[in-house]
Amino acid sequence: MKRVTVIAGLLGLGLTVWMLMQFGARSIVALIMTGGWGILAAICFHAVQVALSAQAWRTIAGQCPSPTPSWRDYVLLRCVREGINNLLPVAQVGGEVWSSRLLARRGLGTRHAAAATICDLTLELLSQVLFTFMGLGLLLFLVKRSPITDELLESALVALAVGLGLFASQWLGAVAFVEVLLVRIAEHLGWNGVEGIRGLHQTVLGLYKVKRNAVLALWLQFVAWALGAVEVCLILHFMGHDCPLSVGFVIEGVGEAAKSVGFVVPGALGVSEGGYLLIGGLFGISPPVAIALSLIKRMREIAWGVPSLVVWQCLEHRWDTRPQQA
Repeated sequence: MKRVTVIAGLLGLGLTVWMLMQFGARSIVALIMTGGWGILAAICFHAVQVALSAQAWRTIAGQCPSPTPSWRDYVLLRCVREGINNLLPVAQVGGEVWSSRLLARRGLGTRHAAAATICDLTLELLSQVLFTFMGLGLLLFLVKRSPITDELLESALVALAVGLGLFASQWLGAVAFVEVLLVRIAEHLGWNGVEGIRGLHQTVLGLYKVKRNAVLALWLQFVAWALGAVEVCLILHFMGHDCPLSVGFVIEGVGEAAKSVGFVVPGALGVSEGGYLLIGGLFGISPPVAIALSLIKRMREIAWGVPSLVVWQCLEHRWDTRPQQA
């Protein structure tokens, strides 16, 4: 798996370098420099998205008998999730594993923390698919139908099928299967601490059924995704290429979908830039501007990610390390 990640990362880096050379590295750097305050605006504005996503996670996690982590705890862990997924070669899922582990330490317990993270990740995926579909709907309304729009719609349908399949599989016992498998492997290898996940399947189903928590969490995640359109408009504005919010909605929806599709590539290098390049062309946005937009968003990821990795290490040492069982 490490070899695949390294190869994918090198290919992604090569694709990024090729696009920089193909469309003029100097002009792209000049556009980024022109962005100026737009970069700072994007960095600061992302705090709203982090706060909403953290609240969605906290909402689906609900209450538990043990000390309930605060909203601040969820904000810190959300930053840790993004920092690990965006900056480390973990196929964009390692952040959920490590943040779930820290959440268990914070008082939620191993089983409850794992269930809450599984539910949150599932709802985040479903909200992203919904966001992408709405973006594609706007795209079909704003531009003429073409082979590109057809391919994007087909990809979105596949993503929807995957999202619904993931959600349905949890009700049909996929989590219970994984739970039994992990326990048996642990018993065979003599691992400790896995007993705490017994009952994970029922806990996941229980979290979905608590009042309207799942609906509220899904809505919060969707709003967080939608605010990415505002970020796109802000960056383009500071680069001197204003666009309507509807166009920003489409660009962000397809761009983030491309990033998710390229989850195997560390940081979705090259894949994300290609997505912005493709969708930007449909609205008359030149390749250098589209690539500069993607790179500025990467700068925002680094600006948030590096401190988040530091916070991660601090939390590993500061938070209670005693095993939590429930």
